Amino acid sequence: MFAAGKSIFLAVIRTTSAENPSVGLTADGRIEGVNVKDVVTLADYANIAVPEEEVAAKTEEVEDSIKSTLEQHKEPSTDASIAIADGDKVNIDFVGTVDGVEFEGGNSNGEGYDLTIGSGSFVDDFEQQLIGHKPGEEVTVEVTFPADYDGEEVAGKDASFAVTINSINVTPELTDEFVAENITEEGVTTAAEYRASVENNFYEQHLEEYLTNYILENSTVKSYPSNYLKKVRAVTKYSDEQMLASYKQMSAYYGISMYENLWDLRDDEVSDELSYELELRERAKEAAKDAMVYQALFEDAGLTLDMEAVYTEMTEEYGEESFTQMKETNGEGYIAQNEIREAVIEYLVKRYKK
Repeated sequence: MFAAGKSIFLAVIRTTSAENPSVGLTADGRIEGVNVKDVVTLADYANIAVPEEEVAAKTEEVEDSIKSTLEQHKEPSTDASIAIADGDKVNIDFVGTVDGVEFEGGNSNGEGYDLTIGSGSFVDDFEQQLIGHKPGEEVTVEVTFPADYDGEEVAGKDASFAVTINSINVTPELTDEFVAENITEEGVTTAAEYRASVENNFYEQHLEEYLTNYILENSTVKSYPSNYLKKVRAVTKYSDEQMLASYKQMSAYYGISMYENLWDLRDDEVSDELSYELELRERAKEAAKDAMVYQALFEDAGLTLDMEAVYTEMTEEYGEESFTQMKETNGEGYIAQNEIREAVIEYLVKRYKK
């Protein structure tokens, strides 16, 4: 009896997915048939007390970001004062012998071979024996090949490698010269300016997160338009279906089992179709609230959009063919709704940025 009732309930609430993310929206990104000012009570966005210590750039994240940038520009160095450490990328040449006789595949032929120490690319503890040595050094490395090694000539045998260390990849320092050669950010020409730019980017990121969270948490929706909620559910379910299809394709390629049902993509509390549909409703309400709050603030603040300028910019960024396809797939309403959100965020950040 319970199972029958559950099936009937599911049949009533089951969401039919919809591909078009512009469904339920006007061409200018507004929610169709809804005066958001009537149903949304906005947070006092004109008088937000922003805690500066919370939005300030953190020293660790700034240093990590700069370090990541520098590491992307590692270059080979022949500086004989630098010693190989675990994790370093080195360039070597080698000649391998067994009982004094060279074997096939054991000679780099002077072409140089890039090796990351600790990668396990070479046999036995070959890589570890290079640690501590420097560019220009010639090192003898002794190893033992595994008995099941793919190569009868060396399998299970002791081998000796005459290794020449050509270079070690080193991370450059943050200098004015490095910035001039590698950083293309407008207005950034020195190390100090680059560091200040990184700090400012994190500050703006934290400020944006704080302001958007504040607005959404402190605004309330008195009533949700049922038609729009239904359309948001449909689009959200379609997105879930696309994700599931992608995972299934990946699973088939690798011959593994990942996800079989939509609810497998969600957390442990969503364990069957019914709980998925109920959770889908909650996600749809959250998405609808976000859209309604951003639209309400956009209108209340008297913000405007120049969609022709937006389309021109997107065409330049993505190319005409890609943008045309994007526009056909997503629709004008979806693009405009995203621009409304971006306009509100830009307005808030500009208003509160120190």
